[in-house]
Amino acid sequence: MPPDAPADHRRAPAPASTGLTTSEAQRRLARDGPNTIVPEGRAGRLKRLLGPLTDPMVALLLLAAPTYLLIGETTDAVVALIALGPIAAVGWLLESRAERTLERLRRLTAPTAEVVRDGTVRSIQAEELVVGDLLQVREGDVVPADAETVELTQLLVDESALTGESLPVGKSPTGNHDDAMVWAGTTILSGRAVVRVTATGSATRYGRIGTLVAAAASPRTPLQHALARLVRALAVLAAVFCAGVVVAELLHGDGFGDAVIAGVSLAIAAIPEEFSMIYTLYLALGAWRLSQQRALVRRLPSVETLGSTTVICTDKTGTLTHGRLAVAGIATATGTRRDGGTPTPGEIALLKAAVRACEPEPFDPLDIGIVDYARRHGIDAQRVHAADLIRDWPFDPVGKYLTHVWAPGEAGGPVQVAAKGSLEGILDLTEPTSRSRRQLTDANDAFTRDGMRVIAVAAGHTTLDTTSRDADEADLHLLGLVAFSDPVREGVSEALGACRTAGIRVIMITGDHPATAHAVAEGLDLPHQTAGVDLIATGDDLDTADPDGLDELVRTANVFARTRPEQKHLLVRALRRNGEVVAMTGDGINDAPALREADIGVAMGQRGTEVAREAAALVLLDDNFATIVAAVRDGRRIFDNLTRAFAYLIAFHPPLLLGALVVPLLGKPLLLLPIHLVVLELLLHPMVSLVFEAEPADADVMDRPPQTVGDALRLRTLARPYAAGLTLAALVIGAYLTSLAAWPEDEARALAFAMLLAAQPVLLLSMRSPHRALWSSGRRWTPMLVGVIIVMAAVTLSVVYVEPLADLLHLAPFPAAWWLLVAGGAAGTAWTEVFKHGPPVQPPSTPKPGSGEGPRSGTTAA
Repeated sequence: MPPDAPADHRRAPAPASTGLTTSEAQRRLARDGPNTIVPEGRAGRLKRLLGPLTDPMVALLLLAAPTYLLIGETTDAVVALIALGPIAAVGWLLESRAERTLERLRRLTAPTAEVVRDGTVRSIQAEELVVGDLLQVREGDVVPADAETVELTQLLVDESALTGESLPVGKSPTGNHDDAMVWAGTTILSGRAVVRVTATGSATRYGRIGTLVAAAASPRTPLQHALARLVRALAVLAAVFCAGVVVAELLHGDGFGDAVIAGVSLAIAAIPEEFSMIYTLYLALGAWRLSQQRALVRRLPSVETLGSTTVICTDKTGTLTHGRLAVAGIATATGTRRDGGTPTPGEIALLKAAVRACEPEPFDPLDIGIVDYARRHGIDAQRVHAADLIRDWPFDPVGKYLTHVWAPGEAGGPVQVAAKGSLEGILDLTEPTSRSRRQLTDANDAFTRDGMRVIAVAAGHTTLDTTSRDADEADLHLLGLVAFSDPVREGVSEALGACRTAGIRVIMITGDHPATAHAVAEGLDLPHQTAGVDLIATGDDLDTADPDGLDELVRTANVFARTRPEQKHLLVRALRRNGEVVAMTGDGINDAPALREADIGVAMGQRGTEVAREAAALVLLDDNFATIVAAVRDGRRIFDNLTRAFAYLIAFHPPLLLGALVVPLLGKPLLLLPIHLVVLELLLHPMVSLVFEAEPADADVMDRPPQTVGDALRLRTLARPYAAGLTLAALVIGAYLTSLAAWPEDEARALAFAMLLAAQPVLLLSMRSPHRALWSSGRRWTPMLVGVIIVMAAVTLSVVYVEPLADLLHLAPFPAAWWLLVAGGAAGTAWTEVFKHGPPVQPPSTPKPGSGEGPRSGTTAA
């Protein structure tokens, strides 16, 4: 670089004698903590650890255990305390699973920094940075902390992830405060610099946004609200009935301890605490299944919401497309080439100049695409770059071009100049003939109509002693155009088709020109026209629209072009005002508010920022739109199966509740003790629920419109399960009271308990096919279903005939002939099957993860 070069082009000196010492940095790190963006904090960790102890069943068991001790039932007290272990373990496991997976993702993508310590340059983890550290940053680096520039060379920074502004920002140590600063989370586009750290972690601009996003509470889902309302209502009802049962027991002459046990039994039976457990279990297993399909669930309730998604708002670049630029055509003044073949001399000159305008070690997708295309057409890029790059004029934000000056090679020759950038900017530097200008302008228009990004390339000569950019660019000649396409990802077209069939609307959001957006929408068959007229809205349309106009835009337009990241938030709010359930994709820091506002925020795992991943409910590990559709498909499967599991639980509860209420009021011994309820709710319910969770998706799961998640707990959905449950309650209580008149208490209880257990396979099969009778459902028996039925049969016999187990449960064998009554009572719950109508349906095989494909059927949902 000549000595009179501009100040912001100074080469950074080797900082061998500057920077912190290792010991000083360690002291600051110990004092200020690691450079993490959104720490969990002590309060968050304590809440997560103690969460399972607030479980209603835990509180009831903590009450039952000392009561058993007071009345001398030591064995029952020990069993009640032992039962606390699995409840707490399941809670902690489900709570921490997603966070552990995300932490692995963080470590996988953990940035490093080149820092000056003890006078030498070393590479450390970015979280170990402290204020005062000197960093070296260069092209392609993501800045790990806020820092002020000390020395720099042609530094251009992409601040779009932080500000939403797409133009590169030039830096200068002599400018205003922002001009002299680089910010955490931004990317160095060109040049290099030495910077001094001024803020780390949550103190950076990046970190402050992340902290605000983390502090915002995610809204509860409709199903969570419905569950909470149901549990609250039943808890109030249980409290009233518990008091009544305790009073009734005391009036019958029972002791206070027995009265408390009766009240606790009623409370455990009345409060459907296992609803929340099954809900969380399903979501956790669903999250695990989704992780196998390259979708990481950050917040479990989003698994439920996936099934009811009505709109998917998606980025174009990197999600619908690969996010990499490939040369799709070149044009010179003599013609245009769209595919392979031997290049002409003019095209070879164009490609060599384009390679010279690239970085010697390319990192920018555009440069990588040029070099790869040139190599495939016989040009030795290493030989072209063999000479020294003596002047690297940065990107001009006005003309939108950059220029490289190369020294003569070993064979001698002139000093080579190559420039690339926008056609308008390059035309201002050159004077092509009117015929060449017209031909290249027409070629540019043709490329643009096809959705391609186009750059112009110019070349010329200069001298070694030139000291100004104008002099270096004085002899440039326009050689031609290079057009790039971003290839559409495999499976995306099929995934969009699946969305249309499933009644899910897809909205494409891009910062590209409307013509490019139109071409991509055409290629993907994404609806974007009405009566042949494009309905493509722009960022300017969003800025100028009033609330009513904005609502109309989001109702009609499926393509939004020339948008800024922060405008996604407007789109999400408008769509949700219109009653849509919205999934929104994003990767930048400025996308975080939209990701948090959406019903399901979807962040990119490969190219997304940490703040975007923290704000999102779902992280795509492959950044692929087809993965979103596969996740929606699995979300619908989970929703269907969760609804069936809830129906089973509803049918199971009337015998528990009425048995715990009616029998004590009649002055009879308790039908079910707390230990029986613990066995049923901790062993039977999770085991049976695994059968529903493992069910494959219905054949028509993506051939019907989205369902409202609140449907799972509506009366019309659960009327038949209630009827079956009331029938079972009458049969069990009747059998218990009848046998109690002739048998000892333990035998009568064993008969009733066996009937309750024997009815479970019937209820399981009935709720597995909610709209078709057992004999015409057409649903295959899964290995999980067969295994659970065998286990339940073994448990039913064991609790009666295995003496240690029977003694523990206060049961005793009853006459063998009465097993016919047990079987008859179990079969009696199937009377509701005669009211089911519908043709049989066969579940499909599971599609390949991320394919967005699956069998289609026009039948009604099973």
